[in-house]
Amino acid sequence: MAAPVRPGSLYNRELEWEDLSRFVMSPRPGLRLGIVYGRRRYGKSYLLRRLVEATGGVYHLALREERRPALDRFATSLSRQLQWAPPQPFRDWSDAVEQAVSVLGSRGGQPQLLVIDEYPYLRQNSPELDSAVQAVMDEAAAGALAERWTAPVSIVLCGSAMSAMTQILSGTSPLRGRATLDLALAPFDYRQARGYWEIQDLGAAFAVDTVVGGAAGYKDLTADVGVPHRPEDLPEWLAATVLNPSHVLFREDDYLLREDPRVTDEAAYYSLLQAVADGRTSPSKIAEALARTSNDISHHLKVMTTAGFVVRHDDLLADRRPVYRVADPIVRFHHLINRRHRARLEDRQAPEVWADAEATYRSQIVGPHFESMCRLWADRYASEETLGAPADRSASVQVHDRRQRQSFELDVVALRHGPQNSRTKAIQLIGEAKSHQLGTDSLARLDDLADLLAGRSGVTLSPTAKRLLFSARGFTPDLVAAAQTRPDLELIDLPRLYEGK
Repeated sequence: MAAPVRPGSLYNRELEWEDLSRFVMSPRPGLRLGIVYGRRRYGKSYLLRRLVEATGGVYHLALREERRPALDRFATSLSRQLQWAPPQPFRDWSDAVEQAVSVLGSRGGQPQLLVIDEYPYLRQNSPELDSAVQAVMDEAAAGALAERWTAPVSIVLCGSAMSAMTQILSGTSPLRGRATLDLALAPFDYRQARGYWEIQDLGAAFAVDTVVGGAAGYKDLTADVGVPHRPEDLPEWLAATVLNPSHVLFREDDYLLREDPRVTDEAAYYSLLQAVADGRTSPSKIAEALARTSNDISHHLKVMTTAGFVVRHDDLLADRRPVYRVADPIVRFHHLINRRHRARLEDRQAPEVWADAEATYRSQIVGPHFESMCRLWADRYASEETLGAPADRSASVQVHDRRQRQSFELDVVALRHGPQNSRTKAIQLIGEAKSHQLGTDSLARLDDLADLLAGRSGVTLSPTAKRLLFSARGFTPDLVAAAQTRPDLELIDLPRLYEGK
């Protein structure tokens, strides 16, 4: 069957639209289940509403309410969009879901769609809801329910509470193994975000990305203020938005954290996020900041990871050495600046706060954010010629100098793609990423770190290994000249990060 036409108002999301369309328009008879989830303001609801409009389906937005009002609101949604009303109030969710899919399945021959958005809100006061959906699916699969249907039906459950949504298909959940679509909607990456915000200046695009990242919803929330046209415009833009106590983004981190039902001990989770934002990336250092043991915080780390607030990176070269980082730029910004200066910001002292906090912004926000951008560029946009050969996913790696009894971090490291020797890992890519201008001393340091890495037991440099130096402020003439004599060296600045390969 023909795929629904992707609306011109939908920015990007071509692959997600294609996956959703294929799922919804499948002619296979019966009832199918799909899951869509992603953090708040990523554009899930907008995407699904456009899909419902294109397919003539039903979209229901759940609220936080008790079971009876929730059932009545669901009936109202069906009545309004299907011109159909249940003969009597729904008895329970099994009755509601069964009647809804039966009405949809009897609407002609085209595939039908039911979207239930913010599904975790319904589950909070109706814990039997998963089992109700399971029962209806089993009945449809057995033929008793769907034998008179003239159209296949798809149910899409959507939500922003990441830990709750990922539980739906895991463990002992009644819906485990029943979904044929499991779509995690990611934020826009830095290139996509620049296009979405329509920012021409690369420095300004980078500055905005360090604060709000790729969450689509923030553009609408700041529409009255506009966007920075130059990096120098950032302080004024922040004073009107994220640092403004009257703006909705001023307490965005609170809204995000409280949205997840598994976050019950707010003090512990806020403290954990604060520790990670401060640069404590190992479980032991995070636990130390909270005055707890690593075992004490293992559950909290798992919740923060499944909820999408923290990302875990395993060391490429060392087992059992995970590194944790704050996943969302705006959460990191809040924990490093807003929460530290909240009283002064509420007294409307944004310019003074920014003057005091700018050094923190440069070192603890701009630096780590630039490093993550460079790893993404190596994974997604760098050409094979730039990398020297196909490379696996990049990560940061700790390098130890036993003679000096020091440890250093290489910002971008990737193994050569393909089967690895069981005892030796071949490194294809090593790189340093700095937000300031780089000179030949940075190249010398990179070469030294490469030698230390190559001397490590079980590690070797690929014959085609490349060295990459990334800088948001460019390179000195001496380094540019040196790079022209080094075929194993690539210099990557902001224009190349945003527009090159």
